[in-house]
Amino acid sequence: MFIISDKNLLLNAQRNNYAVPAFNIHNLETTKVVIEAASELNSPVILAATPGTIRFSGIEYLINIMNTAAASTDIPIAFHLDHHEDINDIKKAIKLGCKSVMIDASALSYEENIAKVKEVVNFANRYDVSVEAELGKLVGQEDDITVSERDSQLTNPDLAVDFVKRTNIDSLAIAIGTAHGLYKKEPKLDYNRLKNINKLIKVPLVLHGASGLPDESVQKSIKLGITKVNIATELKIAFSDGVKEYFQNNPEANDPRKYLTPGKDKMKEVVRHKIMLCGSNDKKSLFN
Repeated sequence: MFIISDKNLLLNAQRNNYAVPAFNIHNLETTKVVIEAASELNSPVILAATPGTIRFSGIEYLINIMNTAAASTDIPIAFHLDHHEDINDIKKAIKLGCKSVMIDASALSYEENIAKVKEVVNFANRYDVSVEAELGKLVGQEDDITVSERDSQLTNPDLAVDFVKRTNIDSLAIAIGTAHGLYKKEPKLDYNRLKNINKLIKVPLVLHGASGLPDESVQKSIKLGITKVNIATELKIAFSDGVKEYFQNNPEANDPRKYLTPGKDKMKEVVRHKIMLCGSNDKKSLFN
């Protein structure tokens, strides 16, 4: 299947009461893990790349990896730029074929956030590309973006209405108490805030910071309106744990084909679990 924007993926999830998982990938190996797991479970999937991943692998390489991945399966796939702040980088990726982007201007003032998002939306519309933006600030670190507890801010439902109307975005990432990275203690999510936001706006809602979040919290969030769930840190931990375990048992190993395989296997377990958790398994048929 071709790479598509995540707009239709999320609208479908919204109509059918499930969420599409968005997995942060970094290279060929991690991309193949996600595609294999999603194909086995007949799940639509979003492959997300942060600015750090773009710098590491190169946008041209990643676009070609995504095109190859899409040609290898019949599941709906979206390639998504996650937490990008540089508009020029976003425009370059769009011109190369990226169909889904997130412009993260949440660190700016409200009006500056709106102005920067509108610029991206206006450009993306020329290429039929979907745009996600963020209102509110999640505590923790995502790639090169760090937000302290002091600077974190939950999403205001009334501002969310104004924000969506003025920017014309396709999906909105909201802050309801989740955090980037792993949790030191179980987070207390503001479900009433989520419920109110979902009642007030029609665009699909995105939950960032799902790594380490209890399964029950993810499922309840989906029931209350979340249609996209981002997973990053748990994938990296699983992959690295598999590689570390292999080297502990094989200290003289030097063949990447052998020591990367256990990392892929461990990561795949997490991907499969998150797909089932989001309820996106067997939803491929909804796109036929």
